[in-house]
Parts: sequence; C-alpha cells; structure tokens
Amino acid sequence: MKTTASIFTKITLGVLLAGSIAACNKTKTDDKAAATANPASNKETIVFVNSDSLLNKYTYFKDMSKRLEDKASAAKSDVGSRGQAFQREVAEYQKNATTMPADQRQKTEQRLQREQQDLQGYQQNATAQFQNEQASENSKLYDKIADFVKGYAKEKGYKLVLTYSKANPTVLYGDPGLDVTADVAKRLNDAYAKDKK
Repeated sequence: MKTTASIFTKITLGVLLAGSIAACNKTKTDDKAAATANPASNKETIVFVNSDSLLNKYTYFKDMSKRLEDKASAAKSDVGSRGQAFQREVAEYQKNATTMPADQRQKTEQRLQREQQDLQGYQQNATAQFQNEQASENSKLYDKIADFVKGYAKEKGYKLVLTYSKANPTVLYGDPGLDVTADVAKRLNDAYAKDKK
C-alpha cells in the first residue's frame, strides 16, 4: 500500500508540474498575442528630448540668439565709442596740462573724474540691462518649449518627458527609441514659422 501511495504521489506531482509548465507557456503565448494584437499597450510613456540638439535645430532659438548678439554688439560698440571719446579728452588734457593754470587744471581733473564715473555707471547699467533682457528671452524660450511639449505629450500619450543636456546630465542614458527630439524640433519650427507669418 505504501508503494502504491508513493507512486500515486509521484504521478500527481508529475501531472501538477506538467500543468504548471503548460500554464506558464500559455501565459507567455497569450501575452505575445495580446502585444501583437494591441501594439499601443506596449507604447512607451516616458521619453526624452536632447535639449542641446533641440536648440541647435530650433529656428526661434537661432533668431533669439542673433537678436541678443546684435544687441550685445551694439551695446559694446556704444560703450566703446564713449570710452574712446573719454580717452581722447584725457589725452588732450595731458597734452595741455603743463600750460594750464592750476585752478583750470583742477576743474578739468574733477570733470574728467566725474565723466569716468559716469562712463563706468553707464557700462554697468548697459551690462545689467542686457543681462535682464537675456534672462527674459531665455524665460520666453523655456515657456515656449515647455508649453509645446506639454501639448505634444498629451497628443502622443506620454506620461513623462525628460530633458537631456551635456551641461546638465540628469539622464545618463536613454534608449534612442525614446528620443523624440527630432519630431519636437520639427513641430516647434513649424509652429514658429506659422507664428512668424
């Protein structure tokens, strides 16, 4: 009787094991069939945008950079010409200082000192104004991209859009299939071209 119970137990265990293996294989087959039948269920919900590439391709950023470069160049030229005019006045004073009466020399030196302070103040104000304008433009750029990506993510069904940049590498690796930079850049440029008209 013991031998019969032992054989029965072995057979039962064998049947259970075979049934378990068959069930596992069926689940894998069913998962593959479901994935093939509904590819949207496999869609990635997390993607990333390479901000370095995006900015290199985004026409608005290029236009903005050009505007800022032109303003910086104009401000530098203006400050430079004022500085040169001041240097000419100083050179003129130094040339004539020996022939000037002491009181006139003192008045001229005081005037030149005030002009130098004014020039330094003007230069500091010009620099601060440019930095404020640059910060404002960068804020507009960020808002444009963030607003666009928000709508883009909703349209595509993405739950999270990360950004990657060599300067600020929060994403160390991303599968190239998750990189949506090219599509985002194209659509941003299309929207900007429409806004420009």
